Amino acid sequence: MTDETKPLVLVIGAGGHGGTGLRVVEQLLAHGRAVRLFLRSRGAHVDALEARGVQVVMGDLMDRRTLVDAVSGVDAVYFAYPIAAGAVAAASNLASVLRAEGVAPHLVVMSMGPAAADSPSALGRAQWVAEEVFTWAGLDPTVLRVAALFYENVVVLHGNEIRETRRFANSFGTAPAPWISGRDAADLAVAALVEPDRFAAAKVSYPPGAELLSHVQIAEVISAEIGSVVEFEPISARDWQRGLEDVSQSSGVVNDAMAQHISAVGAQLSQRAGAAIVPDPRRLAEITGREPHSFAEFVREHRGAFTSTGTS
Repeated sequence: MTDETKPLVLVIGAGGHGGTGLRVVEQLLAHGRAVRLFLRSRGAHVDALEARGVQVVMGDLMDRRTLVDAVSGVDAVYFAYPIAAGAVAAASNLASVLRAEGVAPHLVVMSMGPAAADSPSALGRAQWVAEEVFTWAGLDPTVLRVAALFYENVVVLHGNEIRETRRFANSFGTAPAPWISGRDAADLAVAALVEPDRFAAAKVSYPPGAELLSHVQIAEVISAEIGSVVEFEPISARDWQRGLEDVSQSSGVVNDAMAQHISAVGAQLSQRAGAAIVPDPRRLAEITGREPHSFAEFVREHRGAFTSTGTS
């Protein structure tokens, strides 16, 4: 099969939360798909992918004009919007361009578990509307609301605290929560892209997480892996949101919308006796074709993110 005859997948969100986007690209190439990236900026990793035949279109989801060339001739689209404001506008621009250009691809949306009309998270409510936009446009999206927190959240939200103080705090309380690695979430998306029938029965799916861990247990796993005691402290959603907003002033990773989102989700989960959708590693393995990543393995592979030396 030549590049010209391979099914072409447009990947929007090549960074992606938890590093999902680049994993999606790698796995699509492994499955014999041609890949086109839609990016706002590029780096050495993009140059390397381009050298492997990946097409690159530079643009901005907030500028509808830049999407026209990106959607030309695509067979499938992967849409993953970052944990930030703007999902509704981005979805509207993409949907309108697909309709105007007469393109009807298989659309897979990497959503979030809290996506709902009445979500306590403003981003959750916006993500729900974005999904509705795709449906109203007649694009028949396959929506993946992964029912788990990402292991990578611990690094993004608490890495500095853990390295500097061996303590971290948030609004999740001591209740158990479902968890998944960004790698496994990406492979769920790839399964939906290359085998659409897997998710045909329910256009909105809640793929399960890999394991159930409280933040107390998260601290215990980190402690065991790095050989130094790490402690967790429950705090109110308001206090955590304010702390994250302070971090957002000097961070290119955390933003104010993310601060409201994750603190609200934490407060909601802290009131539950357990996960609404229980992790199911066997089911996850059936979908992805391999055993899911554990949090202990994740910490082992990213040890430098939790230690003061910054070495891995």
